[in-house]
Amino acid sequence: MHFSIRPFAITLALALAFPALAADPAAKPASKAVAKPAAKSAKKPAAKAAAGPEAATATSGDFELAHNLGPESEQRLQAFVDRFNKEHGGNLKLTRLEKGDKPAGLNLISSYDMSGLLTNARNFMPLHEMMAKAKEPFNAGELSVDLKAGVVDAKGRVVALPLLYSTPVLFYNKNAMRKAKLDPEQPPKTWFEMQGMLDALQEVGGYACPYTTSWPVWVHVDNVSALSGLPAVSDKGALDFNGLPQVKHLAMMTTWVKANYFKLFGRRDEASKRFKEGECAMITTNSREHIELAGAKGVDLGVAPLPFHDDVYGGRRHTLADGPTLWIGAGRSPAEYKQAAKFVSFLLSPAIQVELVRVYGGLPLPAAARSASCSKVLQGNDCRQEVIDVAAASLKGQGASSRRHVADIDAVRIIANEELEQVWANKEPAKAGLDQAVSRGNAYLSANPAMKKVQPF
Repeated sequence: MHFSIRPFAITLALALAFPALAADPAAKPASKAVAKPAAKSAKKPAAKAAAGPEAATATSGDFELAHNLGPESEQRLQAFVDRFNKEHGGNLKLTRLEKGDKPAGLNLISSYDMSGLLTNARNFMPLHEMMAKAKEPFNAGELSVDLKAGVVDAKGRVVALPLLYSTPVLFYNKNAMRKAKLDPEQPPKTWFEMQGMLDALQEVGGYACPYTTSWPVWVHVDNVSALSGLPAVSDKGALDFNGLPQVKHLAMMTTWVKANYFKLFGRRDEASKRFKEGECAMITTNSREHIELAGAKGVDLGVAPLPFHDDVYGGRRHTLADGPTLWIGAGRSPAEYKQAAKFVSFLLSPAIQVELVRVYGGLPLPAAARSASCSKVLQGNDCRQEVIDVAAASLKGQGASSRRHVADIDAVRIIANEELEQVWANKEPAKAGLDQAVSRGNAYLSANPAMKKVQPF
């Protein structure tokens, strides 16, 4: 669904909500999009950006913004680039970033498939340093603390821009709940409570897929561990997700597989399509996916925090934030960095923050902006304020853990996925599977210590 946002309406509604991270006039917004992992393709330029009336003042040659987003998200990102080029006389051009490629001047990177690229500090310039050298205002203190995971150095300085972050939540089809004679306004709070609902969805509602999940390692290893107060990775970078709470959780999921309560469709977001098509009644996945799921035929979308285990000491803790991040490539000219800094300010402007939330579904960078992200000014689109609220509340102001995420280390994530699948296929016990994942993963990290670093600087 497409619509435009009037500049005056945005200014009126958001003036009090958005801190002045950067000043930029409102203009025509981009179309709606959903961020997805990129498919394999050769590195090639995206569509040529539109040149504005001030293009003659831009630096000579194109300045590349490389990314590894999916095709739909690339198309929407192109719209932001076109707008920037038109308004600021820029010459940004999109390119694909694949494994083995050198970073471009600007790099919007999802850590999936790119963890090795981010281990070498010589590839990048810290964001705070570039903004200072370009003499571009940058108030890092206004960024939400929840969204600084993996982008601050030991001194707390912001080294990259966490542009499209979100956190796992539980989405459910309210129509499925009604069909199963369950209260659609009372989603499960705990995994144990959820089990009874899945039985009703199967037996009464007739669902062959009561529950599924996208991103299984991110959800069921990193975030289930964090919710239980037991980080999956130690502060020294060692894997540590084979404790009793994690074993009990994985064993419970195995019983769900046997009972046909839980269906696994893949290691990424394959399950999201099944939920959107109405095949599955519940799904755990990233909060930003609500933009796509909200338009599903026959799905009355509900959202709730990721369930937790109430028998774990200390009760419910917090989930984690992660997502595509903007990194600055090293070795560019002062004129190029000046343009890069202007682009960062453009992204942080109030109108563009609203648009990024609207088309990608992620959490807005200024915490004060969350209440206005899907305000009445924007009603009629697929942006749901309740999802923003649930996601933000789930982070509890602590989503920016300084520890490494298992899902962000490509080789370790593959190992963890292999062991999860073995357990859920009933080919090995939960304890043995998690012990194997931790042992194999730590062996890899011992041989590749650079992969233990949260960020390169």
